Amino acid sequence: MTTVAQRRASTPRELTRVADRISFVYLERCTIHRDQNAITAEDADGTTHIPSATIGTLLLGPGTRITHQAIGVLAESGAAVAWVGEQGVRYYAGGRALSRSSALVEAQAMRWANRRTRLAVARAMYRLRFRDEDPSGLTRQELLGREGHRVKECYRQESVRTGVPWHGRHYVPGEFTAGDAPNQAITAAAQCMYGVAHAVVSALGCATGLGFVHSGHELSFVLDIADLYKTEIGIPVAFEVAAEGDLDVGSRTRRALRDAINKKRLLDRCVDDIKLLLVPDGPKADPEVEDRVTLQSDRDVTVPGGRNYAVEAHW
Repeated sequence: MTTVAQRRASTPRELTRVADRISFVYLERCTIHRDQNAITAEDADGTTHIPSATIGTLLLGPGTRITHQAIGVLAESGAAVAWVGEQGVRYYAGGRALSRSSALVEAQAMRWANRRTRLAVARAMYRLRFRDEDPSGLTRQELLGREGHRVKECYRQESVRTGVPWHGRHYVPGEFTAGDAPNQAITAAAQCMYGVAHAVVSALGCATGLGFVHSGHELSFVLDIADLYKTEIGIPVAFEVAAEGDLDVGSRTRRALRDAINKKRLLDRCVDDIKLLLVPDGPKADPEVEDRVTLQSDRDVTVPGGRNYAVEAHW
């Protein structure tokens, strides 16, 4: 019998591209195991099979138990795994990347390390969010001010559109039910968007902590990417859910957001946007499928890995 450890790992070309995956799957109060190349979720109602290679992010809520084999197949498939709190609104820990190339993370580090290019990426992010404004020449403080104004205006417009009363953004960390229905929905939507962004950022091999707008946190770049779609998807969905009632706001928001994300093909857009922000001229190779190890030599030249260079070489 073939054991899990003896199975051949899939190559990047054999895996489902991140843009073609389900955005996220949330599970709670169940036991998660492996069955061939799928994971199973078993609870009192029975067992559900989920193909691991189709998952962008698996969100593990309270009461979940997951086996070593299940984590193994998720890692092989390049699915991000995040341990989250009740209603999926607190992030505890996360999994690994799909990409085996360092192309994007090197481009990210180069653009992050230079103040001029770091600001340029921040302006490009603002331009992606608010296409009717030109942020050229704006300082960081001006970008933050403009962003704050646009988000507040988005809240006001969505309140008018849906008929949901809005009394301002109120969020108490760890107290999901402390806010009213629209605040609960906005919180739940934001956390789900963070999970989606985390999946794509990790799958592409980028550094989650090297942010261009956010800083000082291990998920700074994740927050940057999630915010790109806040006013277009997250906030409108949250107000629509709140307009339907005050019960089960968290779970209803997750379902509605999942449908909106899949309808708008957000993962596909997210992948393209990250590549555009970090490598405006386009990468030389596809970082999702490139699986190559090189060694650094002099004059910015790289040479193939897996060889012994003890004999004097000329390159």
